[in-house]
Formats: sequence, C-alpha cells, structure tokens
Amino acid sequence: MPETPAGLERLRRFIAEATRLATPEGLAQSPRLEAALAELVSHDDWLPPACAQPHPQYYQQYLLHCDPLERFCVVSFVWGPGQSTPVHDHEVWGYVGMLRGAEIDQRYARLPDGRVAPRGEPATLRPGQVARLSPQEGDIHRVSNAHADRVSISVHMYGGNIGAVARHVYDPATGQAKPFVSGYSSAQLPNLWDRSEAVRAALR
Repeated sequence: MPETPAGLERLRRFIAEATRLATPEGLAQSPRLEAALAELVSHDDWLPPACAQPHPQYYQQYLLHCDPLERFCVVSFVWGPGQSTPVHDHEVWGYVGMLRGAEIDQRYARLPDGRVAPRGEPATLRPGQVARLSPQEGDIHRVSNAHADRVSISVHMYGGNIGAVARHVYDPATGQAKPFVSGYSSAQLPNLWDRSEAVRAALR
C-alpha cells in the first residue's frame, strides 16, 4: 500500500509524541505511549513501501526511526508466508503493534535447570492490537506469521536502538543462550521531515 503525505504524518505525530514523553534518562512504558502506538497501527496508510518488502527466506526488520539519543526506536517487521523468529529475548522493553495480517506470539520461561519452555498458550495478534514486552516480566518469545500464504507486518517500538542491542537467541532443547545483535534489514529511512509536497500544494 503506497504511503501518502497524510499517512506519513501519522508516523511523524507518533514519533513527536514519544519524544515528548521521553526524559533525558530514557522513555518508559506507559498507557499513553501504548495508546499512541495503538492509534498508529489502527491505520494502514502510512508505512513506506520500501519498509514493507518481504524476503523469500528471512523476516525483515526495517528501521523507521531511531531517537537521536537512542532512547527508543520504531521498526517495521515484515513476515513472509510461514516465517518465524528463533526463540529470543530483547534486553529492553518493547511494544508490538499489528498493522497487517496477523502474527503468533509464543512466550517462554526459564526453568530452574536452565532450559526454556513455552509459557502459556500462544497469542494471536491482529491489526490494531498491541502487545507489551518487558525484561522484568519475561521477554523471551518466538514470533511467527500466522498466515502460510501471505505477508504480515507489525510495528515494534523498543526502549533503545534495538538493532545495536546485545541480546540472545535460545536453543529450545537445551536453553543454551547465544549472543546476537540483529542490525537492520535496510539502511533506507522514510524522510519524515520532507514537507515539500505540502508546501507546494499550499502555494498553488
């Protein structure tokens, strides 16, 4: 779905709201922030096409915005049919907002012997819904596209620059943790501050 100037303004407003809520120490999870993300993902007219492209083998993680002080970032996750993550953690808080399609979130817990095991039943996230992640509440999970025949897209917000956070993937059988840093699928960013089309329209 192509972006529109009015649609991209939604992303600008969300980032401005998050920046207002941030302190020099960082941005904390709050009902106001969660509601702002829910409002953003309740509309599917703003995500740039370049940040909605699937890969035939791997899920994609496109950076939409990173706070200049790395207090938070916003990322689009694009799931090809049947794609999923390994079992992993985040080491920072996060929100997941479903934009298009659906995804399945299976949470995991550490057992006393060090293994990891599913915690509760898998939850299905649908467009407009938001899920919360927090290291204090347990942030180990596996995420997968709920659809075997089409793309799904979610918008994630993290309390840091998630592409540069040292975190872990887990072997489900042994619980062995392996460090990893995800990076991003593309360095291309939407230009939030190019208002030239609106200014030209006002001059006509």
